[in-house]
Amino acid sequence: MSAPGTLARPVLGAIAVVCRHIGGQDQVILVQRGKEPNAGWWGFPGGHVEMGETALQAAARELKEETGVTARPLEYLTNVDVISRDAAGAPRRQYLLTVVLCEHLSGEPAPDDDAEQAEWIPIAEIEARGLQLLDQVSDVARLAQARWRALSR
Repeated sequence: MSAPGTLARPVLGAIAVVCRHIGGQDQVILVQRGKEPNAGWWGFPGGHVEMGETALQAAARELKEETGVTARPLEYLTNVDVISRDAAGAPRRQYLLTVVLCEHLSGEPAPDDDAEQAEWIPIAEIEARGLQLLDQVSDVARLAQARWRALSR
């Protein structure tokens, strides 16, 4: 909620989508949120873009903070709008999440910062695992998979 006299605005965030191919499967790193908003829900590592930081830099930083994984941001993949509303339908919070496709450099996911769990999940199994997924996780994973495959040729 905004302070009196200030204009409410959406918040800019960045999420890191790290792809790899191992054991015959394409995988991405997902984290289970340990804090609100969205405690218990699974999604991509990410968070707020800090002043003076690009979304590419923010995605890599948030990935490292939440999972210990180091990755190189490759490119902007897409944007995701997240708008939470109150019972009457009025917007309470709004985020614009910039999705950044990243190349895995080192480390294996281990939960840290505000992540409860962090792991590589096969893209083909994301929906079948029964995880409580944030909006658009499966769609973004498939989009990242297609783009990552094209870049890897």
